[in-house]
Amino acid sequence: MSPALETVLAKAGLQVTPSKFLSLVEEAAKRLAPPHPEPASYFTPDQRDVLTEVGLDLGPLTAADAQPRARTVVALAVLRDSALTVAEAAHQLQVDTSRIRHRLGVGRLVGWKDKGSWRLPAWQFAGTGVLPGLESVLATVAQDQPALVVAAFMTTAQEDLLVDGTPTTPREWLLAGGDPRRVADLAGMLGTPV
Repeated sequence: MSPALETVLAKAGLQVTPSKFLSLVEEAAKRLAPPHPEPASYFTPDQRDVLTEVGLDLGPLTAADAQPRARTVVALAVLRDSALTVAEAAHQLQVDTSRIRHRLGVGRLVGWKDKGSWRLPAWQFAGTGVLPGLESVLATVAQDQPALVVAAFMTTAQEDLLVDGTPTTPREWLLAGGDPRRVADLAGMLGTPV
């Protein structure tokens, strides 16, 4: 494998071998970039609006589309690779695994099933706790929002969340002690046509 890829993975804090990372990218590419002339046809109009709003390209595949599609595939691979298992999340939060499953069940943590096991995106954790204000933010997110959409929202700078005059991500806003209601109001708009 390429030493450059190993360096990039290490700098990004991804604890995965280059070959495993590339297999995740290949798997994600098969799911996200289907060989179909009109990928948008797979989704309802509301779903298309949400997916395009967070930057996914659902247009027909052209040579110019390779880079945005590649970014989406890499984003999903990174989301999956950096996600915690139930046991890892329980260890980080210093609780029993049953508490993590309960929080997932009532929407107090975000996760998805991957090959029969829960995966929890790392963006929602901070030290030995969860992101401040996470529960109130997640309470406003529609249940049908995919983990990638929620992750993209929480890690993308928002014009409405300014710290020292600079747009910041919802995650950074909450870590800086910002009002969770501001993030919750924005999160509640996910999936809503504008």
